[in-house]
Amino acid sequence: MALRLFSKVRVIPDLRNAAFASSAAAPAELSDFDMQHKSPVIRKQQLIPKAHYGGRHAVTMLPGGGIGPECMGYVRDIFRYIGAPVDFEVVDIDPTMDNDDDVQYAITTIKRNGVGLKGNIETKSEAAYVTSRNVALRNELDMYAYVLHCKSFIGVPTRHKDIDIHIIRQNTEGEYAMLEHESVRGVVESMKVVTASNSERVARFAFEFAKKNGRKKVTTVHKANIMKLSDGLFLETSRRMAEEYPEIEHNDMIIDNCCMQLVAKPHQFDVMLMTNLYGSIVSNVVCGLLGGAGLLSGRNYGDHYAVFEPGTRNTGTAIAGKNIANPIAMINASIDMLEHLGHHFHAGLLRRAVNKTVNIDRVLTPDVGGSNSSSEVVDSIIGNIGKS
Repeated sequence: MALRLFSKVRVIPDLRNAAFASSAAAPAELSDFDMQHKSPVIRKQQLIPKAHYGGRHAVTMLPGGGIGPECMGYVRDIFRYIGAPVDFEVVDIDPTMDNDDDVQYAITTIKRNGVGLKGNIETKSEAAYVTSRNVALRNELDMYAYVLHCKSFIGVPTRHKDIDIHIIRQNTEGEYAMLEHESVRGVVESMKVVTASNSERVARFAFEFAKKNGRKKVTTVHKANIMKLSDGLFLETSRRMAEEYPEIEHNDMIIDNCCMQLVAKPHQFDVMLMTNLYGSIVSNVVCGLLGGAGLLSGRNYGDHYAVFEPGTRNTGTAIAGKNIANPIAMINASIDMLEHLGHHFHAGLLRRAVNKTVNIDRVLTPDVGGSNSSSEVVDSIIGNIGKS
């Protein structure tokens, strides 16, 4: 069932601080102390001042499940080798827990540090009241935009060459609003939430992203022919936003046709804008076109926090501990994180080493047509850093 919500967000002062609440400047200053989320399914969170340690950055590391811990180990080895000014605060989340205490602690550390690096976090509990750990992190931290840069690796054999697409996904609502109920026995209703405020800010994010990065076209992906209210609102908002950016071409495409077009003619796409579930589907389609789950990295952005992770959210449990997992996606996520923190020298050093390992030396794990182990790929990257 689609739900179209129009609601004004009223910021409520913190009554525990009467002096602040009575201040004439309170509305302007309030966002620094009390963040009111714009989605009806997100709880209000208080901001925590960011931790700073003399030029070094503290970053929350969430290894997750499956191959996450071993890939995070490789990242830490590489960071020690290049002397990256980053200190990791490692937080393990138990996927079998029937409460969200560990997730709330992880959220607190990200709020303190401002930045996180994560693997995919499993949610094994089948209890209806236990939400997806990954979804909870995005929603609680209001990271409303997800960015995936889908660029071909010349060293990885694929059917299509020279793909260069940016996927921008609304990251906190849609089908992931987690609003379900059983109206009568045997009838379950799941609500898809699309709000005007979230649609507008992710659309603006997409067009600003295209403008700043020299992109020429934004394609809005939708199913407004069927979900006329929810997807209709998202599409209508995108079209209205496009009018503010006349230098950028805008078109739209229905999600099922979009998937076919991606497989057949991916070069027609430049920047793709879509709601949450469609973004999950399209991201996996494009990652498959470029070589699978082990290469690309994804970025989660909000107004206050950023979390970096592999581009597809699968844990790789079946290959964990076998020294065959592809570490490139996690390493690329760490490069994105370094760039976000402003450590461009270290990011460039590592990016060049990864490029040489994958595209020139072609030291690759079996999932992308190679025969090397995970540790051999990492050793090659470290070796290439030493040569630069």
